[in-house]
Amino acid sequence: MRIAIVNDLAIAIEVLRRVVGTDPRHSVLWVARDGAEALVRAQQDRPDLILMDLLMPGMDGVEATRRIMAEAPCPILVVTGSVGHRAGMVFEAMGHGALDAVNLPVLTAPPDQAGAELLRKIAVLEKLHGGSTGRSAAAAPGPRPGMPMIAIGSSTGGPKILVEVLKPLPPTLPAALVVIQHIDQQFAGGLVDWLDQLVPLPVRVAAEGDRPVAGTVLVAASNDHLVLRSNGTLGYTPDPREQPYRPSVDVFFQSLVSHWRPPGQAVLLTGMGRDGAEGLLGLRQAGWHTIAQDEASSVVYGMPKAAAELGAAMEILPAAAIAPCLLSQLR
Repeated sequence: MRIAIVNDLAIAIEVLRRVVGTDPRHSVLWVARDGAEALVRAQQDRPDLILMDLLMPGMDGVEATRRIMAEAPCPILVVTGSVGHRAGMVFEAMGHGALDAVNLPVLTAPPDQAGAELLRKIAVLEKLHGGSTGRSAAAAPGPRPGMPMIAIGSSTGGPKILVEVLKPLPPTLPAALVVIQHIDQQFAGGLVDWLDQLVPLPVRVAAEGDRPVAGTVLVAASNDHLVLRSNGTLGYTPDPREQPYRPSVDVFFQSLVSHWRPPGQAVLLTGMGRDGAEGLLGLRQAGWHTIAQDEASSVVYGMPKAAAELGAAMEILPAAAIAPCLLSQLR
């Protein structure tokens, strides 16, 4: 991959150069020392991936991500020190289109560990950029647990759109909500806390053995896949291991086809690739009301586009219209 580095610190640039250089398939295309320079360079020579810092003089990484995705869109991975202490900025950048976030590698770590997490992220993003078809579901639905379900899948740009979809929903909502957002396990807790501060519904991490309950948003928080089991509880599974989207929207949607009878509504939001499209089709065929976000309001029109092409979505709506539609269906 042709990789660009955006960082104002010479030592950080050197660290990233060394890590990228350990894999002969990757090369550093260019380096920018602030967001404004990165925007110009991306317009002149678009890389396969940008490693974006957050805190820089002038235009920071959040604004640079917004501008690049609007004017010269390409995959962006946030790479910065102490990601956990900058959760708000991380999710704001992801809301503008950044794909994921990882801590800046520490070269004092053992040689076999220095940069390993960054290289793993790069490898995953390389796979995701090529898309994935997911798996089909054909299992017969089990008994309905007695309340409506709203299942939401999202990826690139998802955090910001999730706020837009969840904010109009009242705390007395008579439906269970489960969200699958493509995000690394180490940042999932921060995403949950961030959403919980911004929307009226309580937002919680989906834990092993939890049961979906009305008026609460449960968010997948693992690098494994969240599934609904036959006994009505939620759990995590590493399979299918070949699925690059982790947690996978398709895997969760397919478990709903098997174990949660309608009424239910499933929503597929902005994101790169095809994850969730086949699962959404399975839910529509099982009698669920299915919605895909439209192109104009999507940060990346990949996942919802794939759903539209499959005929998986009964409705294709702008982000602002999704919550009113959900409430209308519940009434």
